[in-house]
Amino acid sequence: MAENENPTPELAAIETEVEARSAVFKKELGLFDLVLTQIVFVVGTVWVGWAAKLGNDQMAFWLLAIVTFYLPLAAVVIFLNNRMPLEGGLYQWAKLAFNDFVAFMVAWNLWVFGILVMSGIGLIIKKNIAYAIGPRADWMHENKMMTTLVCVVLMISIIAASRRGLALGKWVQNVGGIFLLVTFATLILLPFITAGRGTLQNYHPFSTSMPPLSSLNINIFSKLAVGALSGFEYIAIMAGETRAPARNISRSVLISAPIIALMFILGTASVLAFVKPEDVDLIGPIPQVLSRGFASFGWVSMLVSLTIFGVAARQIALMSIYFAGNTRLPMVAGWDDLLPAWFARLHKRYKTPVNSILFVGMVTLAFSLASLIGVKEQEAFQIQDNAATVFYALMYMVLFAIPLMAIKRFGVRAPLWLKIASASGFIVSVIAGFYTMIPITKVDSPGLFAAKILTVVVIANAIGILLFVLGRKRAE
Repeated sequence: MAENENPTPELAAIETEVEARSAVFKKELGLFDLVLTQIVFVVGTVWVGWAAKLGNDQMAFWLLAIVTFYLPLAAVVIFLNNRMPLEGGLYQWAKLAFNDFVAFMVAWNLWVFGILVMSGIGLIIKKNIAYAIGPRADWMHENKMMTTLVCVVLMISIIAASRRGLALGKWVQNVGGIFLLVTFATLILLPFITAGRGTLQNYHPFSTSMPPLSSLNINIFSKLAVGALSGFEYIAIMAGETRAPARNISRSVLISAPIIALMFILGTASVLAFVKPEDVDLIGPIPQVLSRGFASFGWVSMLVSLTIFGVAARQIALMSIYFAGNTRLPMVAGWDDLLPAWFARLHKRYKTPVNSILFVGMVTLAFSLASLIGVKEQEAFQIQDNAATVFYALMYMVLFAIPLMAIKRFGVRAPLWLKIASASGFIVSVIAGFYTMIPITKVDSPGLFAAKILTVVVIANAIGILLFVLGRKRAE
């Protein structure tokens, strides 16, 4: 039972039921695993490219995003996790704070968000492979058959590994986390490594000038906040598979937060030292920079190719994390009879939700391939990423509303600082949701771009409502 000053009967009942169901899970995740998982999950390799679009104003916007969203998110997640560290995370928090419908729609939006993010990972990995090979692989950058092959092989591998559970998955995540740290260290040191062959005139990591608040700048800021500096709540989904979850999940947030902030700010500065803002590759900015920075280093460039493969390893680790969380959400909904019990069926030996794993894998693969129809890969990636941000923003509005509107149902009072942090996070989430309709790079039709995203969001939530209604009727 989590530490709680005055637990309500409803909270006590939910904790007892979920803890009983979670008892079959092996407690695979310790503090070290959680810290690396947080870093892998939050530090997206594409975000230094998005931030580089701001030029030398990037640090001011990173700091603004950290103050208005990143720190509020960490505060809310730590506060709620300390009081309710249960398998399902935000789903369980929303169920207690509001009702089953809100909880289901939160989980649904988080689930669809995960699907959209995973559906773009195959494209990122293909880009990394192309940059690692070099000019000989230029043909791969817009080759959709190669993208299809990478997506299929990746999904088969993830499904097979996920059946084994976190005993294997955590090592995939840890190895990916170590590769990510090595890659970012190389990226951050790159301007100094190459200083003897040129100058550092474009290297301004700590520029503190106040930039203009243009529509483009606000657009990118919202993506840095809700897109880049997000994800602390995701690890809480697997609280039932974590050792001492109330303590270790909170500690992992505190340890990883400053590391993540420095990686983003210094990494973006390195991108700008080698690539003009208008020329940044939004799908593979780090491989783009490393291939340029070490192009004249002869045999050393081969080592850089290995580093770029390390970025691909991070993407595989990220997908492993998303996949684990996304397969647990249908499982806990199955516990509550909101989805068929088929989704909650566990593997006899590994105790993993095998049916949910297969379902999530097939849906993700379908989205991966469908997004490529009729558009170039850069635009397809923006559509996937922006649509995902809408779902994430909707979920975050509910998360930040809990301390503002319903914290008493947890048997505690929200301190003033938590309410201020929650209000800030809520406002930024609304801004991010709005700006997902506006692309930051040139597309063939901005109106059609916005229409595609809006259609995906409306249809997906309509399906979610229908599933909830059908689940209620089945339960009755």
